[in-house]
Amino acid sequence: MTVQAILAPVFVQVLLTFALGVWMGRVRFAAVSAGGVKVGDIALGQKAWPARAQQAANAYANQFELPVLFYALVPLAFATRKADLFFVVLAWMFVATRIVHAGVFITTNHVPYRFRAFVAGVVVLLVMWVVFAVRLLAS
Repeated sequence: MTVQAILAPVFVQVLLTFALGVWMGRVRFAAVSAGGVKVGDIALGQKAWPARAQQAANAYANQFELPVLFYALVPLAFATRKADLFFVVLAWMFVATRIVHAGVFITTNHVPYRFRAFVAGVVVLLVMWVVFAVRLLAS
């Protein structure tokens, strides 16, 4: 596989993270500008943010949880030459689940749909790790 094919899903995941960060900033700025929250009330914690701003912050923070295992796996698979077409397809599937998860998070925030997207991402990432480990240990 080419470097571009292997890293393209990573770039999309990074773009998703930045997009959610910008969205969170806009929502928070709007909340402060509208007087919904005072800067002093949120200086040391998150509890004073209005629900929409907290929703944005949670969606953003979630990109630094499960995706960390994705970010660790991709360079390992690349460096050991274990990233093939199957790996890249799984990587795109993982990123798709993260996009769906974030989309649900920032719109309806319907927990059952969000949970399904999360679990799908966990399963795909687990399969990626298992396939990588088996290939590495079997070679």
